[in-house]
Amino acid sequence: MSHKITSATLTEGSSITTALALAPSLLSPLHVQFVRQEFNITKQISPLRQRMIDDMTIRNMSPSTQKVYTYAVANFSAFHGRSPDKLTFEDVRVYRLHLISRGLKPNSINPIMAALRFFYATTLGLKEVSEQIPYARRADILPAVMAPDDVVRFLKAVPDLKMRTLFITIYAAGLRVSEAVKLTARDIDSARMVITVRQAKGRKDRYVMLSEQLLGILRAYWKQAHLQHLLFPGPARTRPITSRSVQRACRQAVEAAGLDKSITVHTLRHSFATHLLEQGVDIHVIQDLLGHRNIASTTRYARVAINTIRKIQSPLELLNMELVAPA
Repeated sequence: MSHKITSATLTEGSSITTALALAPSLLSPLHVQFVRQEFNITKQISPLRQRMIDDMTIRNMSPSTQKVYTYAVANFSAFHGRSPDKLTFEDVRVYRLHLISRGLKPNSINPIMAALRFFYATTLGLKEVSEQIPYARRADILPAVMAPDDVVRFLKAVPDLKMRTLFITIYAAGLRVSEAVKLTARDIDSARMVITVRQAKGRKDRYVMLSEQLLGILRAYWKQAHLQHLLFPGPARTRPITSRSVQRACRQAVEAAGLDKSITVHTLRHSFATHLLEQGVDIHVIQDLLGHRNIASTTRYARVAINTIRKIQSPLELLNMELVAPA
């Protein structure tokens, strides 16, 4: 007998807007605003653009990355008013200064530079030009993390059942918003108590734990929402809710709960990782749960695991010092 969270088990207990919705992990809100305001892309695909798309397809790059890369190169071309294969490194430099003048930060500029590097190195075969295009140095900022009590405050401030269940799922399993919105009934395996995250960042599948409490919440939600396939459908029930809608609901809940306005949906994922680390879970296990390719992406949470840091004894405590008043 199957124990996946099917309808039965739950009941028991190509416009620019589309491109941006497909790639929330690559674009900051400011970058989204910039792309929307930049030059329109012609509907007819040129042979050069098609070659770049083919190059990305051959390398099995995700649809979201392909969208971002093609728009980045098209905007670069439109800014200079010439075909991108006629532009040089100096033109890239001028465009980069333009992006900086528009207020884009390194996290937004780097995906654009990655697109141009790919275009020059792969599509045009000009690796010497690609290698001249550096990535911007990112500020080493500590990830925002909520205390457990703040997570509860946040969740209680979400009035909509679907959104509250979605946020609970993201925190309980450490999911990216793009992963959570695509969950279906077949991804919830109540026999093995795992959630299958399919074709996530880097086109990788992975398992994350399914807590008993989350399973109960999902079953109650499924029954009340009368769902069929997707756990979190949008207005058209055959398509998932958009990441933009989730981010908007998050901002409203943060304001209602009186929390720091810097909190985003991704903060729930940061909090998941940090709270596991504070519980003593091995960092390599956390790396696998988060789907990080590089352990360095996971070790940054050690810098914000306050409860773990508090337990570390300072070497000063090992010294037998008598405080002497200054003369």
